[in-house]
Amino acid sequence: MNILVTGGAGFIGSQVADAYIEHDHHVVIIDNLSTGQKEFINSKAVFYEADITDPSVAEIIKSENIQVINHHAAQISVHDSVKDPVADAKSNIIGTLQLLQHTVSSGVGKFIFASTGGAIYGEQDYFPADEEHPLKPTSPYGLSKLSVEGYLRFYQEQYGLSTTVLRYGNVFGPRQNPHGEAGVVAIFCNRLLKDQAPVINGDGEQTRDYVFVRDVVRANVMALGPDCSGIFNVGTGREATVNELARSLLQRAGSDIAPQYAPGRGYEQRRSCLDCKKIKDSLAWEPKVSLEEGLVETYKFFTNNKN
Repeated sequence: MNILVTGGAGFIGSQVADAYIEHDHHVVIIDNLSTGQKEFINSKAVFYEADITDPSVAEIIKSENIQVINHHAAQISVHDSVKDPVADAKSNIIGTLQLLQHTVSSGVGKFIFASTGGAIYGEQDYFPADEEHPLKPTSPYGLSKLSVEGYLRFYQEQYGLSTTVLRYGNVFGPRQNPHGEAGVVAIFCNRLLKDQAPVINGDGEQTRDYVFVRDVVRANVMALGPDCSGIFNVGTGREATVNELARSLLQRAGSDIAPQYAPGRGYEQRRSCLDCKKIKDSLAWEPKVSLEEGLVETYKFFTNNKN
């Protein structure tokens, strides 16, 4: 198949592109390189340096005869979305809408969307949250993902577009950006390699469902199936506190540095955990990499790529 991966130079998107190429698909990547890195782009992919809002995207889709779009390009920071909700909406809502318009006008048959399970459910009513859990995001980032899910339903009903929504837990692993406010595992690794203390916001007892990037990539490969449509959580069903995360990485680094604590953030939910029974029953997907195994591999990656 001819597949367009938006954000294909980024943390998750680049590894999805790699996997598609390994499965003998023709992969086209669009990335504006605002956070993505050229060295992550597979040499077998066709690369266009462009923003998803660029008018040129429509011509790229047509000229490359794209059959499937895997949409990972996004503003990914919850913190930044709170600081600037308008910029978040321009990227995550308006940018995606423009891409969807190109999708249907070019006759693309399938659209795979990287959504969020970590932010879309808000303060959960029960644990773990399945796909039927009430949707009550506490940040503009979560609201933007929820909005796009609604538009995808419209495009499916109006134009017959096959859509697959993957609601990710807190994805971590090699290639994650350690700079900025997103990606706590990468940020902690980066600080430890500089002999700096990890900084924990709040008391550190807030929980997240940490899922390894390679498991997320497998879900994206399975999502290519012609009968795969709908909304699926992609997580582990297990909670881990930020304190536990810090302790594990400190042990891995052989460091006796004590974590530092900073004020909590009012827009962040206290607990997050995803029920993945639906994707297991539908696609036979389940996480294979434990949190500890993933932390070992991630810390090793950052140790080998300090620059």
